[in-house]
Amino acid sequence: MQTATPVQRRASRPRADALRNRERIVIAAREMFVEFGPDVPFDEIARRAGVGNATVYRNFPDRDALVREVVCSVMDRTSEVAEQALAEDTDPFEALERFAHAAADERVSALCPMLSGTFDKHHPDLEAARERIERLVQELMDRAKAAGTLRPDVGVGDLMVVVAQLSRPPAGTACFSVDRFVHRHLQLFLDGLRAPARSRLPGTAVTVEELRQA
Repeated sequence: MQTATPVQRRASRPRADALRNRERIVIAAREMFVEFGPDVPFDEIARRAGVGNATVYRNFPDRDALVREVVCSVMDRTSEVAEQALAEDTDPFEALERFAHAAADERVSALCPMLSGTFDKHHPDLEAARERIERLVQELMDRAKAAGTLRPDVGVGDLMVVVAQLSRPPAGTACFSVDRFVHRHLQLFLDGLRAPARSRLPGTAVTVEELRQA
């Protein structure tokens, strides 16, 4: 088998400036999707990213490709926060709280309206990002339950649906003006998750699978 030369290997790797441009496009797209919805013109995204239209299309040949990259990048960053919380030697419930507030800041579910139409919900990249974050949140919750600080009758779906509702203002509104309420109301919910429980919840703990089918 013929081994690639150093020149060939360098040529096969994206240049640093190309990687920076791609990252700038994803960041700009995320901001504009949250502010205005998924139909923002590519030229507006290019303008905010500080690149040309051709650069956007070279990295993302269609809107679905860009939307998928934005959603995956947000989930990956949220997963990194969960990993940091798990790695720290702190109270398990406090770690869960830090994750929940960070997830709200990422506005994961403000992007949910884009997961419709022709978007491939089962793309391998999206599935991998989703499975990673679900596994990490489950671990955070399991640790808090084992420590006796998280009520036992809640599931990953219960947490994620509330984070979703609080971080999902309608696109195109002055969504950032309500930021001061998000963490206040999220903390009220998190306080309700503490053990011992002060009430009996109707129904059963919500699983991630149930959220997918909803």
